[in-house]
Amino acid sequence: MHDNLIETNSRRSLLKKTAMFIAGMAALPLLKTIRNARAADKLEKTAVKYQDKPKDGKDCDDCMQFVAGATPKAMGTCKMVEGAISPHGYCAAFTPKPKKST
Repeated sequence: MHDNLIETNSRRSLLKKTAMFIAGMAALPLLKTIRNARAADKLEKTAVKYQDKPKDGKDCDDCMQFVAGATPKAMGTCKMVEGAISPHGYCAAFTPKPKKST
């Protein structure tokens, strides 16, 4: 009787694990699609009031979200805002880089 109970539990456990594995494999393409959609979801410049000049001493190259171009004067990109971004621009999504401790 005891051996039959262990065998039933093992079979049931194996079936549950197999079902979870299959469901996980089926979800992988969906997760990739969601990740790509999130990456593409950037804000429009108008939504964050982007401008090509600094405001109150704040500009994009001092922002955590700014991704610099090939040279310091080249246009870059932003992690949050779509399109080319001037290193000397500004928008409402400005998040200052942490100050370096000396």
